[in-house]
Amino acid sequence: MKTVVCIKQVPSTTDAKIDPETKRIIREGTKAVMNPFDLYAVEEALRIRERLGGEAIAVSMGPESAKNSLIEALSMGADRAVLLCGRQFAGSDTWATSYALSKAIEKIGDVDLVICGKQAVDGDTAQVGPGIAAKLGMMQAANVSSVDEINDGEMTVKRMNETGFDVLKLKLPALITVIKDINEPRIPTLKNARKARSAAISVWSPDDIGADPDKIGLNASPTRVVKTEPPASRNAATLKIEGEPSDAAKKLVYELTARKLI
Repeated sequence: MKTVVCIKQVPSTTDAKIDPETKRIIREGTKAVMNPFDLYAVEEALRIRERLGGEAIAVSMGPESAKNSLIEALSMGADRAVLLCGRQFAGSDTWATSYALSKAIEKIGDVDLVICGKQAVDGDTAQVGPGIAAKLGMMQAANVSSVDEINDGEMTVKRMNETGFDVLKLKLPALITVIKDINEPRIPTLKNARKARSAAISVWSPDDIGADPDKIGLNASPTRVVKTEPPASRNAATLKIEGEPSDAAKKLVYELTARKLI
């Protein structure tokens, strides 16, 4: 079972700042971490490998510093890691990013399953995973909360929805995006962490993956950020509701309704 996990290095949420001119996140000089949802994707890939054998490969696209997140994936137990790196990739939106990652997956070859985090916290679009699946012609399921069974070229998963969950059967190869309910990411051992820091990470350029230069980077990206603004401030006033539980519940519903919160 060959599984590819797509991960992204993102700014720490407490440090993220927006460039007023380009409307893009300022990444230089900002503390970076692995996208939180991707930790669960890595963990699920490792659990599948432990059950079925095979290989778990971490793939990311970004600057040289993105190796730090790949090292984290290796320290958790990933077998190998690949970084897509080059100035030509800079400024890629979700469409161009999913194209580049799909080309890397094609280069790896014979991939049975692709796992992505639900979304990246720096963009919150949740588009890259489905975009990869579309470009590779794979079946896909988003918001997966559990992988229940994999056998005979098929997998059964639970997918969260607004009222509960769906049970889906996908033919392999397939792609899933996962949510935090799916598992509890492991803490790397000291031995694995030390080994990961000396591991060789493959660095692939656009030419290495056979990417069309007209489909990557800022100029190939059909979307643009034209405006950013902070969310409206919330009323921080606290209302204490007292009385018997049934009366307090009625008052709470009344207040929430009056404030158009329900």
